[in-house]
Amino acid sequence: MAWNEPGGPNNNDPWGNKNKNNQGPPDLDEVIKNLNDKIGKLFGGNKKGGSGSDGSGSGDNRFGNSGFGNNPPPMYLFVIIAVIAVGIWALTGIYTVDQGKKAVVLQFGEAYKTVDAGIQWYAPGIQKYQIVDVSASRSLSIGSTQHEAHMLTKDENIIEVKVAVQYKVSNAENFLFNVKEPGLVLRQVSESAVREIVGKNGMDFILTEGRSDIAAKIGVLAQEILDRYKTGLLITRFTLQSAKAPLQVQDAFEDVNAAREDKERYINEAQAYSNDVIPKARGVAARQVAGAQAYNGRVIAEAEGETSRFLSVLTEYEKAPEVTRDRLYLDAMESVYSKTSKVMIDTKGSNNLLYLPLDKMMRGTNMPSGSYGDTTSDKDGNYQKGSQQSDYRSSKFKAQNSDNARARPSIRERR
Repeated sequence: MAWNEPGGPNNNDPWGNKNKNNQGPPDLDEVIKNLNDKIGKLFGGNKKGGSGSDGSGSGDNRFGNSGFGNNPPPMYLFVIIAVIAVGIWALTGIYTVDQGKKAVVLQFGEAYKTVDAGIQWYAPGIQKYQIVDVSASRSLSIGSTQHEAHMLTKDENIIEVKVAVQYKVSNAENFLFNVKEPGLVLRQVSESAVREIVGKNGMDFILTEGRSDIAAKIGVLAQEILDRYKTGLLITRFTLQSAKAPLQVQDAFEDVNAAREDKERYINEAQAYSNDVIPKARGVAARQVAGAQAYNGRVIAEAEGETSRFLSVLTEYEKAPEVTRDRLYLDAMESVYSKTSKVMIDTKGSNNLLYLPLDKMMRGTNMPSGSYGDTTSDKDGNYQKGSQQSDYRSSKFKAQNSDNARARPSIRERR
């Protein structure tokens, strides 16, 4: 049964109309009036705006006439509603950027600004944001396929090269909007740089000592191209993982590398031997040069001494030629006889008994430098070095020898 069906209960009006005599639909003004009363109660107005049997009565509240039929609603009501809406809108624009990330704010679809980590705000409906991780290190490998790995060198040889690239985002705005696919761009740029550097160097240099140098050059060239394109990427490390000959000629290249290693080993061994022998030879040569210089000085000094002695003898000879000749003769004979075991004695006119220490004399002849004439005797009859004549000569024997020497003609006269 409907609420307004005749004969039914009269208090089922959903609009709260208590008029039992009114069986028609509720008045629209009455509905608006009831709604206005409820809003007035919510904001502190009178509980009831007015009363009347015909629903035309009005109440006196703080809003004035609370009906919407003839007068507009109060202005600050709209202000409060607007403030609440704006607050809700503003709260929805708060977001957080984590550490190591940056956010690019877009305004009407265009990049407006880039903000760092922290609590940030944007205008919903007008702006939006995209967060980019700028601290994470990313990696890329080149050479996994045969097309990427095979490269031509300067000397027209083909080698297989594999490289690894580590990079990160340096400019979030350029990374998002300047290139469509930054990873693909980096792969193509890196491959192009590898082919260019490999094409400028020979195969032997690439396979042996040039790995680190080539990797550094490739990284610099690839970064220059990325900066030129404004990709917002930064290469942190460029590694040449492998560089080898193709599989079809791998055995031949291994033999060549083994021969090259043997060559280097032999060179190192020869260098070590040279470093060991040359200093010793230089030391021996220096020692011989020093000995020769000492011998030179000694010979020169002896020659100068002999010359000085000869000049002094010559001076004495010019003063007394006969005496000097006899003296030279005696010295020469004494030097000769002192090195032999024979003893010459003048027995004419002499009956003295001479004591000849033959054992001492024989012992003195075997001495290389200490001859019989170089010995002397002490008080006990023991012979010592340093004397010019032996003690077996008596004073009378020396006098006789001196007389005989004077009577003997000189060498020049005998000639």
